[in-house]
Formats: sequence, C-alpha cells, structure tokens
Amino acid sequence: LGRMKPVVVVHGGAGRIFREREEGCRAGVVRAALRGYALLKQGGSAVDAVEEAVRSMEDDPHFNAGCGSVLNEKGEVEMDAIIMDGKNLDSGAVSAVKCIANPIKLARLVMEKTKHMLLTDHGAHLFAQAMGIPEIPGEKLITERSRERWKKNLEPDSNPEEFQKDLGTVGAVAIDSEGNVACATSTGGLSNKMIGRVGDTACIGSGGYADNHSGATSTTGHGESIMKVVLARLILYHMEQGMSPEVAADTALDYMKTRVGGLGGVIVVNKAGEWAARFSTKQMSWATVKDDNLHYGIYAGEEHIKSVDEALASEREGF
Repeated sequence: LGRMKPVVVVHGGAGRIFREREEGCRAGVVRAALRGYALLKQGGSAVDAVEEAVRSMEDDPHFNAGCGSVLNEKGEVEMDAIIMDGKNLDSGAVSAVKCIANPIKLARLVMEKTKHMLLTDHGAHLFAQAMGIPEIPGEKLITERSRERWKKNLEPDSNPEEFQKDLGTVGAVAIDSEGNVACATSTGGLSNKMIGRVGDTACIGSGGYADNHSGATSTTGHGESIMKVVLARLILYHMEQGMSPEVAADTALDYMKTRVGGLGGVIVVNKAGEWAARFSTKQMSWATVKDDNLHYGIYAGEEHIKSVDEALASEREGF
C-alpha cells in the first residue's frame, strides 16, 4: 500500500460574511487547516486532524461554534457537533449541549467511550461530567455580536431569516498517510431557534459523513434543507457513482436548491486525496492544505495559494 499524501480541508460556514469579519474568518480557517495538517504531517490520524481543526475554530469567536455561537430564543447557547471515522464508520455526536468549550471533544468521546452515537442535552451533560470535561459558565461562550443579533431578532418587525444568512457552522475533512478519512462538524445552530432545536450538524449523513471506500464531507448552510436531502451522504453517493469531488458537490448542492430551495456549502475529500470546497450561498470561508501548499478563499472563484512555510511565517507575525 503506497503512503497517501495527507490532505485537510476546513470550512468556517456558508452564508454571507460581512466585510468587517472577512479577515478574521480567513485567518481562522487558515489557522485551523495549518493545525490539522501539522498533525497529519507528524503521522497523526485523520480523526485527530479534523478534531484539532474544528477545536481551533470553536475557540475562535468569529465562528458560530463553541465561543461565538448564536443564541436560542431564550438567549442561551445550545451547540451540536459530530465526528466520524471512515475506517469503520464509527461516529459520535452531541446535540443541544451547553456550558462546554469544545463540543467536538465531547462528540469524539461519545464515539470512543460509549456504545452510542448521539447523546443529547442533559444526558450529554452528565457524560461530559463523567469524562471530566470542565464546565464553563454559559456567558463565557457568548460574544457581544451574538447578543446583539439575538436582541435584534426579538424585535417585532425583525426577520431572523435575514440574519440566518451569516451562519458560520465549522467543519473539517481529512485523509491521513494511511488512507483513512474522517470528518467533523460543529455549530451553535440558528439564531433565535426554538429551545431544543437540533439541525443537520449532529445528524450522521447530513452534517457530515466519512467512509474510506469513497471519501469524507462536512456541510454547512440551512440545516433543515440539508436534512431533507441528507446532503453529506448524497455527495458520497455521487462519488461512488464515479463523480469527482467538485462535480459531486455541485450536483448535490444543485439538487438541494431545486428540490427544497435550500442553500449551503460543503467540503469534500475523496479516497484518492482529491478535494473540493463548493457553495451555493454568496460566500463560504474555506482552506485546504495538500502537498505543503495552502489554498484558501471566501468568494466564489477566489483561491489564494501559499506554501505552508510562508503561511506559518505570516501566522507567527499575526497574519
């Protein structure tokens, strides 16, 4: 078996990224991709790499995941996350979790330490305690921006749908030197959502899917639409039929748009290490590292390329 060249692809959410946040989003996805790639280069597994990349974005207040998550109708943060290992189709997910910094870590523990795949709300909270995951005050996860948006959406003439466009679910996919693939996705969900609302992110096949036989994908966008078409699994199905990652992604996104009027974005890697970052929304922040080159962008058709060394140097200078 020839050694695979490792690849990592990350997204910071599809939607509309306001100008003043563009730089922060670009820097955030680049940092996450570089961290995931560094692990892969040291011989780390695809699962390690996607968890690390997503954790990096959960800790970054620019994204709607972990710190920076949007608020539900009651003004609280409720988060969803999933991780999946393409080797044996093991997966772990959590939904409606509060008061922890990194839901993706908890999702991985569900995958590795339980016989289950998805734990929710109170049960997830008890499991986190049992695993020794520190509880943090809910306020610690709330940014000024999320609170402002929540208040705006409470006004009688507000249209939360308008603000939904600036989403920011985060995700990562990777293939490691052994040829194993993995995916991870994490989100704070929809602003002013009903208490207990769970979107696509925690649902296997919708928020993400990974299978060594075909590849891995992580999705972002309108959760209810993504669930209706089981978007992540649909993309892998198209790749199983022989489509390239890019064509598979575009075909599935196009179907979601025509069939249910839903917009979103996806990142994909196939078992050969070919990747794609595609979206039907105005924007999606994304970054990839392959062959020691970093690729990243936000707008359709935008792709910057730097060597990893150059990227790491400007990282150290503060981008």
